[in-house]
Amino acid sequence: MGTFREKIKITNPEEPKKSVEIECVVDTGATYTWIPLDILEKIGLTPVFKRKFKIADGSIIERPMAEVLISLRGETIHTLVAFGDAGSEPLIGAVTLEEFGLTVDPVNKTLVPVPGLLLGKLKK
Repeated sequence: MGTFREKIKITNPEEPKKSVEIECVVDTGATYTWIPLDILEKIGLTPVFKRKFKIADGSIIERPMAEVLISLRGETIHTLVAFGDAGSEPLIGAVTLEEFGLTVDPVNKTLVPVPGLLLGKLKK
């Protein structure tokens, strides 16, 4: 597929005046959005819980997590982020993409809107 980058704004939901704009690699292979801890600390975000991750070499690591506000393409939503190592590459993961109703167009290396899915039928 190749990779591409997308600009996002990350805001501390407890202190909305604290935010930062960054560029992230779009990574559909990552479950959650991964932001280096030095960036999250800059906006005053503190970890709330931990989650385990399986990394490329097959080993399991544990990372702190928290909820942030992410703004992307004119929309702002709450989403979970993992506190990555300081200086690591920020990634937009699959959960965040789905929450925004976006998918990857691998040919044009861009994000495109996709309708959500609803199981079952609505009553008329």
